[in-house]
Amino acid sequence: MFRLFYGIVFDSSHNINILKFIIMRTSRSAPKVNAGSMADIAFLLLIFFLVTTTIANDTGINRKLPRSCPPGQDCRIDIHERNILRISLNNQNQIMVDEALIAIEELKDLAKAFLDNNGDKSCDYCSGLNLASSSDNPTKAVISLQSANQTAYELFIKVQDELTKAYAELREGYVIGVMGKSPKTLSISELNSVKKAYPFLLSEAETK
Repeated sequence: MFRLFYGIVFDSSHNINILKFIIMRTSRSAPKVNAGSMADIAFLLLIFFLVTTTIANDTGINRKLPRSCPPGQDCRIDIHERNILRISLNNQNQIMVDEALIAIEELKDLAKAFLDNNGDKSCDYCSGLNLASSSDNPTKAVISLQSANQTAYELFIKVQDELTKAYAELREGYVIGVMGKSPKTLSISELNSVKKAYPFLLSEAETK
């Protein structure tokens, strides 16, 4: 007796193992991918990126903010124009001092000359040029810093650093030249006297 299976004629007396083999081949399931190790691979990649990635440190400025103005009180102070050094940072990351374009390397010396000018000749420890167009003395000199909306934060920090260096060098010169001491040996009261001689007067608000 003959039987037809998938277009192939088999004799009933033929070895049945051939038919079983064909059935097994046709009913075999599709191959599968072993995903058991995918979690291990993902974990190893996470460890790799955590170890090799450098996390940037936030850059900040150490400043003591002024006290808030009491309600109902006018805290505005009239400042003569010659006692204001106007520094502005534009959207092109350029530095302008009194509307003149300068390089970052010039800022510290310009700030020192302004602070130490001694226009009214009342400062006996100053060594400025006594220009009538610049600040009267360090206690009246105010630095106004304005930045545009698109000014890079890195430039703002660099400008703040240069201004801090200007004050630091003037104060160091006062300690060595007037007090005859090393800055590292100052007491708290002496340190306050130095700060009073060159007060850090920096305004980021609009000055008029």
